[in-house]
Amino acid sequence: MIGYIRRHRGIFFMLLAVSCFAVVNAIAKWLGHIPVHELVFFRSLVSFAYCYWFIRKYKLDPRGNNRLWLILRGVFGLGALLLFFSTIRHMPLATATVIQYLSPLFTIYLASRWNNQPVKPTQWLYLTLAFAGIVLIRGWEDGIETRWLIAGILSSLLAGLAYNAIIKAKGTDHPMVIVMYFPLVALPVTGVWCFAEWVTPVGTEWIGLLVMGAMTQMAQYATTMALHSDDASRVTPWNYFGALFALVIGFVGFGEIPGLVSVLGMALIVVGVVLNARVRRT
Repeated sequence: MIGYIRRHRGIFFMLLAVSCFAVVNAIAKWLGHIPVHELVFFRSLVSFAYCYWFIRKYKLDPRGNNRLWLILRGVFGLGALLLFFSTIRHMPLATATVIQYLSPLFTIYLASRWNNQPVKPTQWLYLTLAFAGIVLIRGWEDGIETRWLIAGILSSLLAGLAYNAIIKAKGTDHPMVIVMYFPLVALPVTGVWCFAEWVTPVGTEWIGLLVMGAMTQMAQYATTMALHSDDASRVTPWNYFGALFALVIGFVGFGEIPGLVSVLGMALIVVGVVLNARVRRT
């Protein structure tokens, strides 16, 4: 079992990241009355605290080496997160997640151009199959405003850019330094924003914010490790499982009941992801 995980460590880390992000997204929807920028501020604060402790403990250089791409990683990631959390507020959780998980397509395309990572023609076929499943899972349901649909697509594009910035820093910077650049960019921006609009959390909402920050830290580190362990074309399609998690969470936590078409969509996603993962690298 351990040997299997080592051989597929990139996929293992990506699935761990997707699971953690599913928890984060559910909490973000639950805390729907708290402004989006405030949610990003709190989750960035927890992430920064852990990164700072880790970097000090292991005597890493917090400035990093590939600073341009580290900063861009933070900028793209912040933009993607703000837009994604906004779409969660204005559409069902599963639908918002479905649109967000267009990002693997952008990631793989950009990785083939920016990072010279090979993509076989059959992989595009499998990715299209998975994307067809996403379309079936309420990807284009009635009642969604065009502006929020555009915001979701833009969020996925920015996420793809952020993933490629992470790939650019592979071999030049420690994963924890890469992760820390998100809160380094996010905290000043959202901190100032919080002065203009602030809602004080109460009771268990503080626990929710703490869990969100902890899960975010784990998810970002796992994502970085996944992209540093294998080609983007092999690991990022496993992001599609986030749509499946969102359907389950939406059903259990928010009363969103999937229909037969959604079940068929889930099957297409699983088939597309598994077939893509079986493609050997050139």
